[in-house]
Amino acid sequence: MKRLGVVVLGVVLLLVGIALLVLPGPGLLLVLAGLITLASEFPKLERYVDPVRDRAMKAAEDSVASPLRLAVSAAAGLALVAAGVVWGLVRWLPLAGWSTGTSLILSGLFLLGLLAWSWRHVRARSAEPKSHG
Repeated sequence: MKRLGVVVLGVVLLLVGIALLVLPGPGLLLVLAGLITLASEFPKLERYVDPVRDRAMKAAEDSVASPLRLAVSAAAGLALVAAGVVWGLVRWLPLAGWSTGTSLILSGLFLLGLLAWSWRHVRARSAEPKSHG
């Protein structure tokens, strides 16, 4: 039962991460989380973790590399939250209702959370003293 839960969690993280790849923001971080989760049950997947980790960290840095990118990513997250509220309230929209609205709101909040993590991570790395050696 535990293994099934880990596999389901890993697949969900991986699929949501892939979906977030089309949005501005650090979607690869979620792909990485899914891959790490699945690798705990399927050791052959471990060989993909480091390359994805490297790309995810680079994507996280790129998503907050400039004020414009940061603003666009934050606007996308806020737009998802707003769309979720609209989908929850407006009954004539396709797939209207709070189940769709909630998933949009959670996606937006998740995107904003990943964006905040990326921003803090990049700021912390830039504040580290550089070694001259």
